[in-house]
Order: sequence, then structure tokens, then C-alpha cells
Amino acid sequence: MSFPFNVYVAAILSAGITTAISLPFWCKWCLKAGLVDDPGHRKIHTEPTALAGGLAVMTGVVIPLICGFTVVLWLGGSVDYFGPPPPADQPLGLLPDGSHRLALRPDLLLYGLSRRGKELMGILAGAIGMIFVGVLDDKHELRPSFKFAGQLAVAAIVAASGARITLFVPSLLFSYAITILWILTLINAFNFMDNMNGLCAGLGAIGAWCFGLRAGGDGQYLVASIALLTFGALLGFLPYNFPNARVFLGDAGSHLVGYLLAVLAILPHFYSARNPHKWAVLIPLLVLAVPLGDLAWVVLLRWHKGQPFYQGDTNHLSHRLERLGLSRSFTVILIWLLAAAVGSVAVLL
Repeated sequence: MSFPFNVYVAAILSAGITTAISLPFWCKWCLKAGLVDDPGHRKIHTEPTALAGGLAVMTGVVIPLICGFTVVLWLGGSVDYFGPPPPADQPLGLLPDGSHRLALRPDLLLYGLSRRGKELMGILAGAIGMIFVGVLDDKHELRPSFKFAGQLAVAAIVAASGARITLFVPSLLFSYAITILWILTLINAFNFMDNMNGLCAGLGAIGAWCFGLRAGGDGQYLVASIALLTFGALLGFLPYNFPNARVFLGDAGSHLVGYLLAVLAILPHFYSARNPHKWAVLIPLLVLAVPLGDLAWVVLLRWHKGQPFYQGDTNHLSHRLERLGLSRSFTVILIWLLAAAVGSVAVLL
């Protein structure tokens, strides 16, 4: 099944433009609300910087998603995008006349939305909850136990909505436990990677792109669209954050990025009739190998030193590369390239 490129391109562009347009407004709001990162220990900026990235990325994902859903509901039936509707046995893909025009049927999108409507509502509620927890942390520096409780509640909401990991184990309790553990792990992995300009957002964009390609290639167009919305929203934010940051993600943003990537790893059916290999469920581990590997390294190192795992330090991969003499910008680009290379392997498997 071929990509409906017109829909995917629209997802990327609409998310990126919405994020970029909304960002100045969120920056003004953050400055008024006191949601700023002040200069201080281990920080290189010299003036308070708005923590508006997460709010802008959330806007870039949600607004186009709502608009797209509204258009699909309004159109109903079959609709023509750059050509006549395809036959019933070819709902998506190249038209049979060889014109290379692409067509999409909203009735099939509605079918997909109706099947996964509960999951999508749970995921949206979780994203809002994740932003709320992050904003509170940015504003009041929550105690680790309070922040963890918020993360746990969000992960439980997603699992209860039906978006769960099974790993071929026929146990509901196991499914809930592994799903919650996965979401908590990714949230904190991306939060840990938010230590240099552009690093967290860039890794999130690379991961979302890989999941989008993988889902689109398997004909999972709804999942692919959500992944590419995430990719576009993060691309729209990156110019404001790299190489010189005029705005930061903040905990709200890094938590949201980790949450979205965790969900994007759960939604696709990696093991399917198209890909009947059980090892395919390991694809998310490859796509997200860099943030997961960094998390494992620093947690083990802190445990070995007798430090709390949540206590910040300069032992991340980015910090170690910087100590080798690399500039911060080159360090970030190098880690992006590493993530893209490993992610490409996962897409091509």
C-alpha cells in the first residue's frame, strides 16, 4: 500500500506552521506567568528564557489533528485528492491509470478513528496531563515523588484506554505493567536528554519520523499521520531552540516529547501479516536506542555512586562528547546522526 503523500505532507506542514505561529504567543504568556528558566548553575544562557516549547509543540499537534478530524467528518463518504476516488479494493495508494495521483477515502479514516477512538481520547488526555505536570514542575520545581505520581497517573490513563503492549504474553496485568513501565521510562529518558539546545527535540523528531515511515509503509495511515504531526511540530520548534536557544522545551516539553514517542512506539502493529516476525516488536528499542541507552548509563552510574537516579549530573553522552573537545552544536548533530542511523536500521528491517 503506497503512501498518501498529500495527506502526510499536509500533516508535517500544518503541524510545523502551527507550532511556529503559536510559539511567540506562548513565549509572551510564559514570561507573564513566570514560566522561565533563569540563568544559574551549569547553564550557559545569561537571561531568563521562556519555557514555551512544550506548549507550542502540543498546539502544533492538536490543532491540525482536530482540524483534520473535522474535515473528515464533514466530507464523509469518498473524497477526491488530486484525482478521482480509487476503487473499493484500493482505498489508498496510486490510482490504476498510472497518473501517480493519490486518493484517500474519509470513510476509511472514520472507520479507523471509530476503532481506535477510545485509545486516541486516552492518549490526548494523557498528553494534556503530561503538559500539566510539566508546567507545574517548571513553575514550582515539584518534588520527585509528586512528579513521578503525575507521570504514573498519565501512563495508567493510556493503558486503561486500550493502548497497551502485550509482547505475546496473555496477561492483562502484565500488559498494564509493561505499558506503564515503558511510558515512564521514555518520559524520563527524554527528560534526561534535554541538556543541550536542540538535543531532546531533535531526537524526538527523528524518532517520530522513523515511526511515521514504518507505520506508513505498513498501511497504518492513522498512526503514520499522528507520527508525522509530531515530527512536523518538533521541526517547527527546532529553529527557535538550535543552535542558539530563544526558547526552551522545559520539563513540560521534554515530558511531552518522551510521552509522544512512547505512545508512537505502542500504537503501530509491528508484528502483523505483513511482517510476521516476532522480533519486529523490538523495532521501538532500535528507534529509541540513543535516549534509552543514555538513560540506562546514567542511572547505573548514579546507582554505583550511591546517588538518587533523578539527581542531575554531567555524565550524559552529550556531556562526555563535549569533554572530548567537541562544540555543543557539533555534539548535538553527532548524536542526531547516531540516532538517525540506528533508526534507519529499524525502518529497513
